[in-house]
Amino acid sequence: MTDTSVDPPRTPRRSTAGAAEGPRPAARRGHRPGTTRPDDGNSTAATRPAGTRPTTARPAEGATGAAHAAPPAAERSVADAAGAAGAAGPAGADLHLDLPATGSRRSALMDALREAIRSGRLAPGTRLPPYRALAADLGIARNTAADAYAELVAEGWLTARQGSGTTVAERAEPVPPTRARRSSRPPRPAHDLRQGQPDAAAFPRTAWLAAGRRALTAAPNEAFGPGDPQGRRELREVLADYLARARGVRTDPDRIVVCSGFAHALRLLFDGPRAVLPARTAGPLAVEGYGLAFHRGLLAAAGATTRPLPLDEHGARVGGLAEDPEIRTALLTPAHQFPTGGPLHPGRRAAVVDWARGRGGLVLEDDYDGEFRYDRQPVGALQGLDPERVVYLGTASKSLSPALRLGWMVLPDHLVDRVLAAKGEREAWASALDQLTLAEFIDSGGYDRHVRRMRRRYRDRRDRLVGALAEHAPHIEVTGIAAGLHAVLRLAPGTERSVLKAAAYRGLVLDGLADYRHPLLAAEAMPATDGLVVGYATPPDHAYPAALEALCAILPPPL
Repeated sequence: MTDTSVDPPRTPRRSTAGAAEGPRPAARRGHRPGTTRPDDGNSTAATRPAGTRPTTARPAEGATGAAHAAPPAAERSVADAAGAAGAAGPAGADLHLDLPATGSRRSALMDALREAIRSGRLAPGTRLPPYRALAADLGIARNTAADAYAELVAEGWLTARQGSGTTVAERAEPVPPTRARRSSRPPRPAHDLRQGQPDAAAFPRTAWLAAGRRALTAAPNEAFGPGDPQGRRELREVLADYLARARGVRTDPDRIVVCSGFAHALRLLFDGPRAVLPARTAGPLAVEGYGLAFHRGLLAAAGATTRPLPLDEHGARVGGLAEDPEIRTALLTPAHQFPTGGPLHPGRRAAVVDWARGRGGLVLEDDYDGEFRYDRQPVGALQGLDPERVVYLGTASKSLSPALRLGWMVLPDHLVDRVLAAKGEREAWASALDQLTLAEFIDSGGYDRHVRRMRRRYRDRRDRLVGALAEHAPHIEVTGIAAGLHAVLRLAPGTERSVLKAAAYRGLVLDGLADYRHPLLAAEAMPATDGLVVGYATPPDHAYPAALEALCAILPPPL
């Protein structure tokens, strides 16, 4: 006698997926008597004639959904615990499988899953997507995916447990892991005194997160569309106010173009088919006799020729610009020469602007750490003397973090459209969300507070460096002004290379002054000097005393 009764109605309840579960009707369209089907998430129990056997087992589909009564142990099928998610089935984790275009879909799916498990791409314990979701992703029938899962469960490749979904089975002999690629990067040094890196531990995470939340809450919908190559208006407005107040820059938001850092600004100006100052027409570029080799290499790759200006205690000797009629552009660090550490003398600041006016040229002002002056108020930007002859270049790399990849160019009016043409129709580098966050961080006063806090911290770091040298190596002179994130230690002639070798032996990383010298700088114009470039901002607080101790240990004794 066939039992055609159904379970008594149950009070609708809600699964962990959030869908109401109610009673199941006695019959469903297309249901063949004598078989069981995977639950669609909206039923409470399967109905089948008494004494009949279930069809092929179906794997579990996840942790959501109702529990099902199982047949006797010898004939038990794996219940479908997918949960209610509508006709399309519950959403699952993405799983990449390549199936051939022809042949049995069931066999192809099983082969693909076996290969993914065999190769180690699907590790033991990996949870697979529900078979409904996998079938929808692959464009195959649900029964095909369910049968493939069930067969692999029977073969031992997969494991299906009620309420836990389908996972890759644990095996006695796991697939050996792929051999790790040997990294070409050197190991982390014991003591890091490299220049140009702020203290990463001092990034204002809490204040930045709060600014980001406020910025996202207030952001207009269009902020999440294609970016404006000039940069978000919100950031350009607060930058115009901040730079005028803190750095003496004369500008308005329409003359500011946001970029992803100083190197990106150089590429926009000199590199590519739409370069603003192409090498073929702009002529050679005057640069300081000591500077970053990375920047010189970038300019050389763009086809630009650089000519070095000698340096002395008053900064770059800009008087030589007038002696070379081919030069129409000069790249300088007026507030704090990098790396020697001196500011550009006031008379030379006026002279270089006069030269640019008379020559019809440009001065590119790299204000990389102009906010960090410790012995007095920071010197104002050179751009304030003539906004039409000076391109001001600034970034958040030293004040906040190079990870932000945010910088800005304050341009003469006649260069704005040319720079935007070089960038293209859409912003492709600087995140609009980071721009909005930085705008809010500056506007709320968080940036000012952070800079003041870091100014105190870096001043203390420099003072501790000077104090350690005075105690352990009083014959070593610290040159340059009290500013920035690094100091230069003057060494006796001929000792720089041996000191760097001793530093490497002790796991101490720092730079020698010779690495920054322009290869075309003539010895008669500026004799080479031995020295160390010490980045005192890089180590975290707990590691700084040991770094200073290691530094003092490798310094040469007095002659």
